[in-house]
This record gives sequence, structure tokens and C-alpha cells, in this order.
Amino acid sequence: MPPATVISTPSSLTLSPLSSSYSTAKKAPSHFSCSNVSTRSPFLRNYNLNCRRFSVICTAIEKEIPVSERPQTFLRESDGSTSSSSSSSVRARFETMIREAQDRVCQAIEAVDGGGRFKEDVWSRPGGGGGISRVLQDGTVWEKAGVNVSVVYGVMPPEAYRAAKAAASDLKPGPIPFFAAGISSVLHPKNPFAPTLHFNYRYFETDAPKDVPGAPRQWWFGGGTDLTPAYIVEEDVRHFHTIQKQACDKFDPTFYPRFKKWCDDYFYIQHRGERRGLGGIFFDDLNDYDQEMLLSFATECANSVVPAYIPIIEKRKDLPFSDRHKQWQQLRRGRYVEFNLVYDRGTTFGLKTGGRIESILVSLPLSARWEYDHKPEEGTEEWKLLDACINPKEWI
Repeated sequence: MPPATVISTPSSLTLSPLSSSYSTAKKAPSHFSCSNVSTRSPFLRNYNLNCRRFSVICTAIEKEIPVSERPQTFLRESDGSTSSSSSSSVRARFETMIREAQDRVCQAIEAVDGGGRFKEDVWSRPGGGGGISRVLQDGTVWEKAGVNVSVVYGVMPPEAYRAAKAAASDLKPGPIPFFAAGISSVLHPKNPFAPTLHFNYRYFETDAPKDVPGAPRQWWFGGGTDLTPAYIVEEDVRHFHTIQKQACDKFDPTFYPRFKKWCDDYFYIQHRGERRGLGGIFFDDLNDYDQEMLLSFATECANSVVPAYIPIIEKRKDLPFSDRHKQWQQLRRGRYVEFNLVYDRGTTFGLKTGGRIESILVSLPLSARWEYDHKPEEGTEEWKLLDACINPKEWI
């Protein structure tokens, strides 16, 4: 696509050039022609280059459009969304599953909170699809709870494909058409003894572009559910892992040990040398089983969220706590932020494909804390949590 020849920006806009050779941000002039810039000035040469990059990026990103009412489906008619055959479509059944899971989890969260209500935003994308974002903030029990579903069609650059699919070494150059549907949720309670929960289940398809050779047609499932407490209550962790194992064992006895280790390895903060939390299950790029079986497995996992988590919250939400407990919770949430912004593939994919930014960053806690060189005293409850994050354990 050709770059725009002219960019007009407010005089107060501060641009940070993408080129590493110019590291200091400068104010852009009110009217600036990218195509007629003299290349004798290093700043103007870099500015010209960055205008063109910025134009390409903005042209590729499809911004969401607010929608006043929830549609019956976000699928295109070409996917059979309006025909009698839609019930047999994997895309249609997965969308039904994640929307039902969103309703079920949100109802459970509101019931436990006793007063807070989810704010809902419905949106669509010009290229196809859309989503429903729900956030409960500053409730009685929940500091911030987000439960989002999305069904999206689009075209992604190769680097976004690599973010979406780890095994992408055979990727050829060229934009790649994709379909992605998923539910994603992060639940941050106020009480330091009540753990944070994250779960995400998704279905993904890619197709070879018509004009440029790219990735072959592929499909896969991914997702998982993991627990991130600030303090270890062993009966809670055992309960959580037991429910995950029961969901896995209905399909394959090798799933739980395999996906439990995958979870421990994935939610690893390399620059800290520790895990984000106490694990659960995680899998990705899963397509080496029957597609119907994997759809049923993802459904079972999504259905297990409420029984795995809500009983823990009901036990811990009203426990007394001190400022020291709260400060430790905030420090652990700082770790949560670091992992999500630096390593999480879902966040990377959303940012690279122009996803809805409020939905992408809803996983971040409302508050977090960073202290310089903080080290809990050995033997304390805080130290026990950190030790378990550094040295993953078998909980059941």
C-alpha cells in the first residue's frame, strides 16, 4: 500500500521516532509534507521515514466501532451464521460456547460481589467480527474484573502470526488472513488472601493469502486457567488444581501433567527467574487431536472456571488483612503487569493486529506496586509464595 504523501499533526503532538538513531522526542510541525522533505537534515530524514511507517501502520489497523446492541452472532454470512447449517460450524459453536461462558462467569462474579455490576461495551470491526467487553471495577469484592469475548476476521503481518503461533518457523513472507475467536478474563479481588484468576480459551484459523504466498490453511485451539495468589492457602490451591485435572482427565489422562508443566513454563518471568503465580493448565497450537474432541475439551475447561474459583473467593473475600498484606499483594501484581506487557503472546498479538486497546489491557490490575530490591524475609508467608513461584510444585 502506498504511504500517504502529507501528514498534518497538531503542533502540540510529541512524536517518538522509531529510528534508533534519533532518541529524543521532538514536536512535529503543524503541517508537514513527508514526500517533499529535504534529506540533508538527520531529523527531517528520520521524520520522513517515520511518517511513512506511521502511515502504513495506521492503514493496516482497523479501529473498532461501538455498537448499541449485542448482535446474535459476530460471524459473517459466509460462515453459515444465518443458515440452518450454522449449528455444525466449529466457528459458530465456539462463538456460542464463549458467549455462554461469559454470561455464566459474569453472573457468578456479580453474585459474589453483592453490589458491583459489569459495564458492557459492544463493538465491531470493519473487516468483520466484533466483541463484547465487560468490566466490573471498584466493587465490594472485586477491585477489577474483566470478561471479554471477541470474534475477529482480519489480515495480520508475519510478525503477528509469530506472536499468535509459536511454531511459525516455516512462515513465508506476506500478509496472512486469519479468524480468531476467544474468551479472556482476569479477575483481581481486593482481599490479599483472595487470589487473582486468569483464564483464556480461543480458536484460531489462518489461510494462505490469494496474492502473496503465506502460511498454509491451519486451525488450532489454545488457552488455559491459572491461579495467582499473594499468599498460599494450600487447600485452595489443591482444590483449584483438582478441578483442572478432572476437566483434563475426561479427555486424556496425559493432559493434566502435560498442560500443568506447560503452564509453569509459559507464565515464567525470565528477567525475575520466577513464575507469575501457582499455575494451572495451559496449552496452545493444539491441533494434533480430533477437532470435535478439542472443541469439547475447550468447552469443558471453560465450564470448570466457576467451580474451580468461586468457592475459594467465598472463603477468602472477608478475611481481615493488614497494610503489610496489601503491600505484598501490590508487589505481586507488579509481577503480573511485567509478564503481561513483556511476554504474553495474547497481548503481543492484540497490539500487533490493532486490537481494541481497552480490551487488551483490561487484564492489568487497577493498582500495583514496585519497591526497589524488595526481598521477603526467609520463612515468612511472603517468602513461601515467592519460593513456590521460583520452584513450581505438584499440588495434587
